[in-house]
Amino acid sequence: MDNIQLAQRARIGVLIPATNTGVEYDLHNLTVPGVTWHPSRFWVSSPNWAADGDNTGDGVDNAFERFLEGIRPELPLAVRNGMAADIHHLMLGMSAETFWGGEAGNKAFEQRILDDIEKWKTIDPEGGMTYDRDIGLTTGANAIVDALHAFGAKKIGVIDPYPPIGDKNVELFFREMGFEVHKVQGLCRANAWEIARSPISEVLAAVQAVDADDVDVIVQAGTNLSTADIFPTLEHTLGKPCLSINLVTAWHALRAVGIKDRIVGKGRLLEEF
Repeated sequence: MDNIQLAQRARIGVLIPATNTGVEYDLHNLTVPGVTWHPSRFWVSSPNWAADGDNTGDGVDNAFERFLEGIRPELPLAVRNGMAADIHHLMLGMSAETFWGGEAGNKAFEQRILDDIEKWKTIDPEGGMTYDRDIGLTTGANAIVDALHAFGAKKIGVIDPYPPIGDKNVELFFREMGFEVHKVQGLCRANAWEIARSPISEVLAAVQAVDADDVDVIVQAGTNLSTADIFPTLEHTLGKPCLSINLVTAWHALRAVGIKDRIVGKGRLLEEF
């Protein structure tokens, strides 16, 4: 008899910054029978970009880039740790890096993670943990693109928690992917922890700022900014899809491993596609 405590349908690894609490909150509230989520945290060396920019005198945008630069060398071991859980798919619970540098930057970043996945397919050379299957990858940027295509969207409004340089990279990515961007509204949070503490009133004001009659879809970037509790309701009030990044990446990962369950109450994407 199979051990039913071991997820039989899918075990999905999730790379999460050490400072991030939003991803796990959203995944804990997304229960799919036979599926488990397996976080692998990585260290964040410069999470206080506003103070860092003030101290160095070169501003918040340069400090935010240093924050991303500090993340990059931490990712290979985080991939290894996630792969040790005998997963079927790997999902990124971080998003800024997936938008950075537009389409080319996204592809280069994704390839580095895919290379790490391939490297760690043999966790135990004695045969205790060796993969004989392909492991797919979900990134925030590409998952949102697939979701936008599912809805046939052409014009979007975007909110994110980043400083201005983050807004610019998010807009660059979506424009290069062929979408018209009505507006990007950044919340410009001071550090990594403040993203999760963003007042709902400010999130709603940002949505209002990027919406318009001809905007097809509202998009939210920044995985520590949990909108999974409010965006499904906003879809009814605004009359259009509202894509919460953590729900989008979960949708993408589930569909990638062949799980087609329609989940009610978590937004149109999981209900319809």
